[in-house]
Parts: sequence; C-alpha cells; structure tokens
Amino acid sequence: MQQFIEKYGGEILGTLSGFDRLVFRATPRRLNTLQWDPIRKIMVAKGMEEYLWRNKIHFKDFGTHVKRVSDRIKDQFLKRFEELKLPVEYLRDSHVEKDQRAREIAAKRGIEEGLVCGFTAMEPCPTFEYAKSKIISRKRPCYVVYQYEKHPVVGFMYARMQTWFPFQMQVGMNGREWLAQQMDREHLEYRQEHNCFPFVEDFQRAQQLLEDQLKTDWAKLLNSFGQQLNPFHDEIFEEYPTENYWTCYQSEWASDIVFKKPEFLKRLMQIMVPHAMQDFQCSDILRYFGKRVLKSGEVPERFNGQLESNLKQYREGKRVKFWMEGNSTKFYDKAYCAEGNVLRAAETTLNNVTVFRTYRPKEGGDPEDLQWRPMRKGIADLHRRAEVSQQVNNRLMDALAGVDDSRKLEELIDTIQKPTRWKRRRVRALQPFGEDRPLLEAINHGDLLIHGIRNRDLQTILYGEPAATPREKRRRSAAISRKLRMLRAHGIIHKVSGTHRYNVAPEARTMLLAILASARTSLKQINALQEKVA
Repeated sequence: MQQFIEKYGGEILGTLSGFDRLVFRATPRRLNTLQWDPIRKIMVAKGMEEYLWRNKIHFKDFGTHVKRVSDRIKDQFLKRFEELKLPVEYLRDSHVEKDQRAREIAAKRGIEEGLVCGFTAMEPCPTFEYAKSKIISRKRPCYVVYQYEKHPVVGFMYARMQTWFPFQMQVGMNGREWLAQQMDREHLEYRQEHNCFPFVEDFQRAQQLLEDQLKTDWAKLLNSFGQQLNPFHDEIFEEYPTENYWTCYQSEWASDIVFKKPEFLKRLMQIMVPHAMQDFQCSDILRYFGKRVLKSGEVPERFNGQLESNLKQYREGKRVKFWMEGNSTKFYDKAYCAEGNVLRAAETTLNNVTVFRTYRPKEGGDPEDLQWRPMRKGIADLHRRAEVSQQVNNRLMDALAGVDDSRKLEELIDTIQKPTRWKRRRVRALQPFGEDRPLLEAINHGDLLIHGIRNRDLQTILYGEPAATPREKRRRSAAISRKLRMLRAHGIIHKVSGTHRYNVAPEARTMLLAILASARTSLKQINALQEKVA
C-alpha cells in the first residue's frame, strides 16, 4: 500500500483502511452438539435432547414446548415496537431490500438515534424436530424477526433472530457507519457517500478511530444485541446453562484512497482495469492471499481450491474482483464528487478463514502452547482477521502501483543497460530482452516476491533439474552468486540483513513489470493500440 501512496502522493487527499461490512452469528453452543447415527442415517441433536432431559420434557412433547417458547419471544418482540409506536412489517417477498426500506422509514420519521423499525418473515433456518424417537437436526422455514436501529456507538445496523430453537442470531453492522458516529462525537467534519468518505477534515485522526474499533469488547457489544432479541435466554436455559457463541460470519476490510481530481482517477482506472484482467495470473491471486506458488511461478498441484477473476461494469465505474476458496479481494472506483474522489483500492472479504493461520494455543489446551494454527471464525481471532485482510490489500495495491507510469520503457531500462561499478569492480550491463530475460522473469515469481530470493531458489528455476555432481552444484552456485551480485549492483535487489535472502527493490518492480509485459505483447496488440489512440 505504501508504494501506491508514495507513487501518487501528489494527487492524494488522504487514505482510510478499516472494517466495512461485518456480519456476526451466534447460537447457544451446547445446544448445537450433533452426532451422526449411521444406522438410522440421521443427524441426532444430542445437545437438544440433553436440554429436554434436564427440563423433564418428553421428546414427543418437543413441538408443543418449543412453540410455546417461540410464541412468547415473538409477542415480546412485537410488544416492544408497539410501545414505541414503531412499524413492524411482515415481508412476503424475500427479495425486498430491508436495509433500504429501514433507511426510508428512518428518514420519513426523522429518527436520529434508537430503534427504527422491525421486520418479520419466514426463512429457512437450521433447527430441530422430533422424528424416529429422536430429536434430529434439519433445515426448515422458521419465523424470524429483524430489528433495525441507529445505534449510538456503531451507527445504522440490524439484528436478526429465528424464534424457533436454537435461536440463531445474526448482527450486521458497517465499520464506516461506526466511523461516522465516532467522528460526530469528536466534531470532525466529513462528507459521507454511502459507506465511504470523499472528504474528512483530519484523515489521520479518522484512521486512528478506525483502528480503535479493533479494541472493542466484541462479546459484550454483541451480547447486548442478543439480550434485546431474546430477553428470556437465562430463563429458558436455567436448567441447561449455555452461552451464545459469537462468530464472524463475514468481514470486509477496505482501503480507500481519496484523490483530488476525478479525471486523474478515471485515467488511472482505464489503465489498471485492463492490466489486472489481462496480466494478473492465478499465481498472482495466490500471492495476494499470502499463499505459496511454485518456483516456476505455477500454482502448486496440491492446491485444489478455485481461483477466479471477474470484471463488472456498474453505474459509477468498473470493478475487478479476484476469488480464492470463498474469499475475495477487489478494487473499484467508489465515488466522484467535488470534495474528493474515492478509489476503493482494495477490499478484502473473508468468508472461509480456515485457509489462513493465527498464532494461538489449542482451544481448551495449554495456553502457553502457542503455534500457528488454522484461523477460527470466532470473534477471538477478529484482530488477526483484520491483520490478514490488510496484508492482502497491501499486496494487491503494490501490484497495482507498478501499472501506471508516465515514463517510457527506454527511460525505465536505460540505466540497467549500461555498465556500472559495485565495490570498486566493474559490472556488465544487463540485457533485459536478451540473455538476462530468464533471470528477470525468475526474480519476478510470486513466491519469491513474498518470501525472498535465495541462491538455491534461482538454481531450481533457471536450471530445472538438480545438479548431477557436487562439482556441477558448486559451479551453479557460483554462477548464481555472480548474477545476484550483478542485480544488486544495478539496484534491482537488496539483501535482507542477517540472512541469505534478497528482496526486489520497490522501485525496480515497475521496471520488471514493463519489461515482461512488453516482451509478451504481440505486434498485433501494438497495432490495435495505435489505432485506438489515433
């Protein structure tokens, strides 16, 4: 991200990185204990059965009991809105935009804080039923309730709950709405366009406020919404105590860059979008998400997930999106107005977090036994989720930073095509379109850009097969050392202090991108480009 900002710093008003959409879910944890019955071919809800045993309720009376509890919760929900004289609408159409409808009601009634309205509907939910003398788990339509409110802390948000066991809850909020509330309390001036800010009086302070969101006591905040939806929780589970286990079902972490001039952002998008669709490969997508690729630059055979890229045209502009195993990252132009023009330079959405790692103890194990383990959906790993998302954003933006450059190719490669001196020794000129092109392609491999370049990594790429004799191995190592020294002399790579690894210099990435992209460009493509310009 820093490379992108440094490159276009003169055209940028400010930047913001933080949570956008957040969706949390919770159910009583003990109630969701399930066990597969291989004989009957059913999923037995052992937790629900134990709940009934503890409350001395026969399995055959399951339906009667849960209906009585459900009716009580529904009545309490409707009563609360009736007392406040707020509307509660039953939605027959599942495609109704509930968020938009709630905002219209808030605007019409002039509601600045507090509950706005409620919705009820029938929606498919995971639940239980009595069958074959067992309580089994299944999905069926359940009565659900929604409450929309302008919360004093997080801003406009909603909370949803199914009124039938196991009372699954869902809370949706937006980090940018939350930021607006924070800036209001600090009397910072800003302009909000949907969920972005083309103008902020103090971008640095606004960024600090976004980072403060990560310090939230999430369990306390989310349980307060759960208590509103189901005030009878403690009473229902008095004989079978259980707490709601909150998970982050979906998170969006967005990095916004506000440009001064709309024409500059539009020109930038015209360059970045075609490049991203034509030149970014599957290995690049893996690299953005911090995954290893082969030294050859290809996707590892052990990777069985799905990688996709997609271009979408919408009213404001264009959006390029990349998917990896249920997670995605994208960039698009978000808003154009007099105060500022917003490029959502990267927005990472995490749904399947198990493909990432977090440094933590084993759940229920020794707290001192810290290891890199799969990330959990629970709110305990929310801080790490934010860290991973920002790393994905940084990699995508660094890749985009090398796309647009007003300098000609001959200007970029002029210095490397001349001899130079390093440690008082003459170093030959590079031949980027000749014998040194394989070397430049090798150091541009996605895996090496993430983890650094080593002598043996380049041997694997450039020679393909392992050395047949120790003498040949030494000869290859010496040859690669000379190539690394040549790259260092021309400023293309830098040594990582205290290691045998090298990193590509940030200023050299643009040059590498230009050389390799031009080498892949056909005469037909050049002619087509000239005709378009003409």
